[in-house]
Amino acid sequence: MVVTAVKDEAEFNKIVKDTKNTLIVIDFFATWCGPCRAIAPKIEQFSKTYPEVVFIKVDVDDVSEVAKNCDISAMPTFHLMKNGDKVGELVGADADELEKLIQQHK
Repeated sequence: MVVTAVKDEAEFNKIVKDTKNTLIVIDFFATWCGPCRAIAPKIEQFSKTYPEVVFIKVDVDDVSEVAKNCDISAMPTFHLMKNGDKVGELVGADADELEKLIQQHK
């Protein structure tokens, strides 16, 4: 699997709506955020380790309406969603903690 970069709110909503019974990991990031850049390779690795999970990334500057609707105030923030509901959240670039959440909810 690859990490899909969401281009706009419509694409984000479509992915969330169309992905049933499958965990979605949403990486809210900014290009200027050092910790976001540092954890990005780990997210790519997780997308290969957990092919049954959908990974998307949302640039908070380019797709600000999604970040605002999801109450994102720090980067990186990861939301885990299943069937349209948020089942987990992690603020910060803690790959080990993120992997625990993925394993818990996949």
